[in-house]
Formats: sequence, structure tokens, C-alpha cells
Amino acid sequence: MTRLHDEALVADLHNDLILLVDHFDHRGRPDYFGDFWLPELRAGGVNVQVLPVYIDEQFQSEGALRRTLLLIERIHRLAEQYPQLVVCRTGSDIARAVADGRIALVIALEGAHALGQDPELIRTMERVGVRVVSLAHMGRTLLADGSGVDDSSCGGLTPQGLEVLAEMERLGIVYDLSHLGIVGVEDVLEHASRPLLATHSACRAVTDIHRNLTDAQLKGVADLGGVIGVAAAIPPFIDPGRPTAARVVDHIEHLASVASIDAIALGPDFVDDYYQEVYGGWAIPGMEVTWEDSEIRRPSDLPRITEEMAARGFTDTDITKVLGGNAMRVLDEVMGIPAATSAP
Repeated sequence: MTRLHDEALVADLHNDLILLVDHFDHRGRPDYFGDFWLPELRAGGVNVQVLPVYIDEQFQSEGALRRTLLLIERIHRLAEQYPQLVVCRTGSDIARAVADGRIALVIALEGAHALGQDPELIRTMERVGVRVVSLAHMGRTLLADGSGVDDSSCGGLTPQGLEVLAEMERLGIVYDLSHLGIVGVEDVLEHASRPLLATHSACRAVTDIHRNLTDAQLKGVADLGGVIGVAAAIPPFIDPGRPTAARVVDHIEHLASVASIDAIALGPDFVDDYYQEVYGGWAIPGMEVTWEDSEIRRPSDLPRITEEMAARGFTDTDITKVLGGNAMRVLDEVMGIPAATSAP
């Protein structure tokens, strides 16, 4: 089974590692990525890494744009610092990087706080290499409501949010449903015309939490040709009491049954090391931290998912789809590829 994992293309749709890179930059450790994350990514067989730019609460208003651009710049400099990496803007770029034995980096925005209420800034983000975007995190932005406020507001996409969605499709930026509130998900599934991603989510029917997607939402993503990245590293999304590789595959099996094996990918959300280093433990607003440690904690743990899927009788073909084939199909079709326009 190690052979299958090693030979497959592995795409991770969500790893917040740039936050720790920035954290250690400011503490005199500019080589932290090479010392820690690069060996982890290699051990996990990761060929394609989507790097979300998340904006901590203290930056989410006046400082969001500046903080976003600084982190994007750090991703570009990371690729300059390590020849094993390359920032990619299209699926063709990714294919060349993987063929050369390099790790393909895809820049993403988690929450898009930097846009404020100015939809035109999505074009600026496209120019600096952003290729995947979600419009909200846990709370409310000027574009959409996150799932963390579903109990109090249930707002969907604002008019500016709908404008950003349309412009993303036109430019070839992949829409990310993860974190979006329930009405916002409905808005996107109604208005979207291109395949999209839920980069780091799971199944609400398996684990009932606001961050997971209902069966109808999962099917809606699949019907658009989209893909759900299973958030394998986040205990409350997988199973707070038993966040094991086996439970991750329970979500994968459920996804396959209600949507399609072609709609499943990996978006583990490896953020545990960041919380431990910066906060001394998990600290998520609106969530009571009472869960066990995840068995899938770092990229080097990813082969356990492959092993569990094989043990349950998934074919090699289906396993390779989940590990990266499905994610690459969406990235190939949408990332950096402007939508076709009608003739005048």
C-alpha cells in the first residue's frame, strides 16, 4: 500500500502552514519550512499543496488587505527560497511542477477579508496569483455569512458577494464553499456554473456540526462537477471522540454513497501545530474544545487514509481519485482558465 500512495498524485486542498512560517519568520527562524514542513510534505507524498491565507481576528478589518498581501508575498518568496516548490497559476503549471518532482503551490484566500466591500479587488488577487477563494470564515464578512453565525443570522451572499462569485468564474478562480453559511451555500449552488471546491469540510450526516455539509449540499457540489476535500485533521468535523483514519474513511464512504467517488478529495486542514505553538492548544471561537487528538495530524499521516481505504475494498483507481485525481480535475478545468464568453 505504500507503493500505491507513493505513486499516486496527492493533492492537499487546505494546509495553513504559511501562518507558522510567518510566525517563525518573526522569531528568527526563516528556515522553519525547510526544517519541518518540507520533510512532512515529502513524507506524506504531497505533490499539490493549496495554501490558504487566513486572517486572524485582529487583522480582519483595517489590516486585512495589508496582512493578506504580506502572506501572499511570503508564499512567493517561499518558492524562491526552496527550489523544490513552485507557485502555480494553472493546471498545466501544476502538471509541469509534478513532472519535475517539485511541490506545486496554489494560493488561496480563506475568508477573503481583504476584499472588504470592493468586488473589484478580486481582480487584484487574481493578478498576484490567487486561484482559490472562500468568502467567509466562521463569522460575517461584507460578502457573506460564515456557518458560525447560522443560528443568529442565516444570511446568504450579499450583492457584492454575488458579484465576486460571478467575477471569480469569469477569471478562472475556483470558488471554495467551506465555512460558508447554509443560505450562502444555497446561493452559490444556485448561481454557480463551473465546478467548485469545498476545500476542507465533511459530512453532517456522519458528524453533526455546522461546518459540515448536508447530503443535499454534497450532492449539489457533485452535480456541478465539484469536489469536497475531507477535513481529516479536524476532530470536531470527523468525530470528536474518535478522530481516527477509520472515521475519516467513514466520511469518504458516505460521500461516495450520496454523491460520487468522483466528488471526493483530501483537505485535512493541518492547523494543530499552529494552535499548539501560538495559543498553547486549540482555541476556536464558538466551539467547545473537548475532543481527542486526531490520528491524521500532519501530512506524514496521510498514508493511513490510503491504507484504510484499501482495507475496506476501495479499488486502486478510486483511491487515486480521492488522493488527488478528483481535485486535479477541478483545478485543470477552472484554475486560471477564464470562463467562455458568448459572442456579441
